[in-house]
Amino acid sequence: MRAVVVNKEGTGIEVTEKTVRPLEYGEALVDVEFCGVCHTDLHVAKSDFGNVAGRVLGHEGIGVVKELGPGVKSLKIGDRVSIAWFFEGCGSCEYCNTGRETLCRKVKNAGYSVDGGMAQECIVTADYAVKVPEGLDPAQASSITCAGVTTYAAIKAANLKPGQWIALYGAGGLGNLAVQYAKKVFGAHVIAIDINDDKLDLAKKVGADVVLNAKNVDAPKWIQENVGGAHSAVVTAVSKVAFNNAIDSVRAAGKVVAVGLPSETMDVSIVKCVLDGIEIIGSLVGTRKDLEEAFQFGAEGLVVPVVETRPIDDAYEIFDRMEKGTITGRLVIDMKK
Repeated sequence: MRAVVVNKEGTGIEVTEKTVRPLEYGEALVDVEFCGVCHTDLHVAKSDFGNVAGRVLGHEGIGVVKELGPGVKSLKIGDRVSIAWFFEGCGSCEYCNTGRETLCRKVKNAGYSVDGGMAQECIVTADYAVKVPEGLDPAQASSITCAGVTTYAAIKAANLKPGQWIALYGAGGLGNLAVQYAKKVFGAHVIAIDINDDKLDLAKKVGADVVLNAKNVDAPKWIQENVGGAHSAVVTAVSKVAFNNAIDSVRAAGKVVAVGLPSETMDVSIVKCVLDGIEIIGSLVGTRKDLEEAFQFGAEGLVVPVVETRPIDDAYEIFDRMEKGTITGRLVIDMKK
């Protein structure tokens, strides 16, 4: 089969041929249809989390089960399922047992610690592959598998209420979905902030009430002066400045949810956090239940991922554009082309 893997030097990607091993107990073989490309894939390819040369990338995979290993009861052949970043937890630790399974200390992550979905076939742990509901386009579902569930879980972590204001820093592949979940599922007023007008145009198109280009506007000042500060902020931008601005954008008792993974550190005013009761929360993708819910909102048409499908040979160009930050919406690899 063909696959997109981390190259031998751990400095980028390579499109190559791979062979799938035999299935073991509790596993299923998935015939992959689509796999989105996420900024985390770029981190893995560049060895930002450690060198995993030869690893098959991809954690926004969608495909159809074609073979079952021994002991599988949760899936059947023909089911359409996800290949997500949260690939498998231990199932018995305090995090797995308290609804926080993505924090499991023995977690396996697709496209990083185990081979992911950016291949024509992929082995999954059957009990961790979330079924895709009927009526949800598989190419669109690929974006929900990471970008969608990540922003959905982050907004849940912000404890957003209908009618409240939320500031979304970053309007790219995650941000445009965050706008849709915040507006159409949670019923909030949405401010989208970015430095790219194309991404802001998309954010406006999918439901943002206000869009601010941080190159031209002091976003925290505007938000404080015009709406009294946001009740919460979610940061998907890979930018230290965005994280710092998010803290300055929220009102007293506001929540800042950190999602993006820039290499820098945040500058946090202890005085502001203490006197204003500001909460800073890290949110890591979402649980299987979060993904099930996020999929369902997509199936109901409340959230519509903006995707463009490309053949596997375009992977080099896609990763180049990802690094340059020129992608609007989500580029998805059609694994059959």
